[in-house]
This record gives sequence, structure tokens and C-alpha cells, in this order.
Amino acid sequence: MLDDTALPTPARRTRALLPAGLAVLALVSVLIVMRRPLMMAAPMCRAGMWERCLGTFNGIVLMTVVALPLALLVAWGLARLRRRSAGAAAWRWSLAEVGMVYGTLPFLWMTLVPGGEDQPPRVSLVPLRDLVTMGPLGIGGNLLVFASLGFFAPVRFAALATVPRVLALGAGCSLLVETSQYVLRLDRVSSVDDVLVNAAGAVLAGLASRPWWRAAPVPVTGRSA
Repeated sequence: MLDDTALPTPARRTRALLPAGLAVLALVSVLIVMRRPLMMAAPMCRAGMWERCLGTFNGIVLMTVVALPLALLVAWGLARLRRRSAGAAAWRWSLAEVGMVYGTLPFLWMTLVPGGEDQPPRVSLVPLRDLVTMGPLGIGGNLLVFASLGFFAPVRFAALATVPRVLALGAGCSLLVETSQYVLRLDRVSSVDDVLVNAAGAVLAGLASRPWWRAAPVPVTGRSA
């Protein structure tokens, strides 16, 4: 892994902004695919039908897009506040912190939207049984739930900058979501396959950001007399 201190200032700045650029590129790709559903949700939001706007997947994605400028503004403000203390890492850390929240919160919101029927909580503990019924859209959505967390967490925190720890982070967060779905009786199936796919998505995203993972500080050992 390259050390930021060994790079000139423009190179450090470019290297710090690359993770955010990749995340924005991924968001733009999603918007291109989702442009028609987003246009369907826009009239409900403009009309103030917030229950239907914020209680549907399309409406949540639309609100995520609307909040993008605010997220970038918050990242900019954090970078300026810590510019003296963090130096060249200020932008990278700030973008990582905002990216974790901005990229994960909408998916958590979607997972906690109640289903359409009032049924008792259901649990599926047999691995791979539900995977075959998810379909490409379901698998893709589950891969994305904690992708931002897996992508940005090791960039920001050295303690999470290993594949096993990113895997544990994704699996632990997914387990909390599945437990919440069961406890809150949201008419959803709390499935072990959701945990497996969510964790896999976090790891894959983490591997994509591996060149920018935060290195652990090297302990300084003094010489004995």
C-alpha cells in the first residue's frame, strides 16, 4: 500500500478523491437504470403525499438522489474542519464517513418498510434455500445493502481494514436488520440467506476500495541504551 506522505500534494488529493469518484459513478449507473421508476415517484413527492413517497422503494431512491448535494456539502465542511489536524487525509476521511451513512441509510430504510400483509414473523434458517427464489433483482439489491459500508469503512478506520473484519461487519449489521424485521413484525422473512448475501456485498465492495484502505499506525520502538 502506498503511503500518502510519499506523494506530492496533487497526487495525494487525487488519490483521496478516487473512492468518492467510484461511488458517484456507481450512483449514476443506478440512476440510469432507475430513471423510469424515479419519474413515477416524483409526482407523489411533489404533491406532498409523503406516506406514499417515503414508503416506497422508488420514493426512497428519489429522496436519496435529492439528498446528494447535501451529502457532498457535509463532506466538504468536515474536510475543511479537519484540514489542519488530518492534512492530506482530511478529504478521504470525510468522504468515507459521509459515504458510509449516505450509501447505507437508504437501504436500511427500504429493509424496514413494512410489507403489504399483516402476517406473523417468519424465519428461514436453511442456507441457500431462499437464494434460488430471490432472482437477479433480489440478489443485486441484497448485495448493495451494506456495499457502501464495506467500501468506505476500511478506508476510514484502520481497525476494519482486513477482509475478515469487513465480512464480520457486514454480517453483524445484516443480522441486526433481520432481527429488527422479526421483532417489529414488518411482514418480512428474516432469512439467513439475506445475511450471507449482505455480507458478501460488503466484502466485494471492500475489495474494490482496498487500494485506499487506511493503514494501521506503525508503532515507534525506542532504542535501548
